[in-house]
Amino acid sequence: MEAISTVTAKAWNYLTTMRIADIVDILIVAFLIYKAIGFVRKTNSYNLAKGLILILIMLGLSDILKLTMINSLLRKAVELGLIALLILFQPELRRLLERMGSSFSSGKPVSESVMESAIAQTVLACTEMSASKTGALIIFERKVKLNDIMSTGTIINADVTAELIKNVFFNKAPLHDGALIVRGSRLAAAGCVLPLTKSTNLSKDLGMRHRAGIGLSEQSDAVVVIVSEETGSISVAIEGMLKRHLTATTFEKLLRSELIQDEDDENNNGLINNIKKYLKVKKNEKDKPDEKSV
Repeated sequence: MEAISTVTAKAWNYLTTMRIADIVDILIVAFLIYKAIGFVRKTNSYNLAKGLILILIMLGLSDILKLTMINSLLRKAVELGLIALLILFQPELRRLLERMGSSFSSGKPVSESVMESAIAQTVLACTEMSASKTGALIIFERKVKLNDIMSTGTIINADVTAELIKNVFFNKAPLHDGALIVRGSRLAAAGCVLPLTKSTNLSKDLGMRHRAGIGLSEQSDAVVVIVSEETGSISVAIEGMLKRHLTATTFEKLLRSELIQDEDDENNNGLINNIKKYLKVKKNEKDKPDEKSV
């Protein structure tokens, strides 16, 4: 009983001496740990994480048991391991830094009416291509610029119209196999080559078009629209998550929510707005589990 009282008293004394800076410090560390866990989950690095934890446990035990040689070897392994991690996760770290930098970008916002027109034309084109089972892959660029992806295709720089989108993905057109990138309210480039996802948890009935769309959504904040050539179903990939078998109404609502709301958040740039948007996305994910495929 005395031990419990002592621990309680020490904890209370510690809490009474905490400053606001200490609370902020704890919250930042907790947020970084949360993001690190999410990073491990997204990159399918469970086994690697287990190996790192095992090495750290062995390092602690060797220090306690005074195993000098093993402790020295493990310390060297940890030091070299940090460099190895930077090399192994170089693509992921680059994408993370790009997203952090894009948060401070000040690009010219697209008016809501212009974006609504682009969305309406895209929905019209995708609905008709769905009916005719014409495969399509359309990317709506957001804050993370896709210049490297655009360089693999052909620059178009044209207005977003349903007829032009359908012509690009006509099965005998030279650019139909690649992706079409929409930058702002313009069709920027077509025939672009996308990176494939490395995820192994996808459904086996997903083809290369879906895997490429998911791969780009994992590497950027883009909204990727996929029309299946086999089934004609419309899907949207965002942040590595694929929402499948969307109706025209749901598809349009999703694009409006992600693209027009994104512009509003950019105009009212702030931490509170980003938190609200994050909570809104999470709520929608819980309300519509049947539209996801992992």
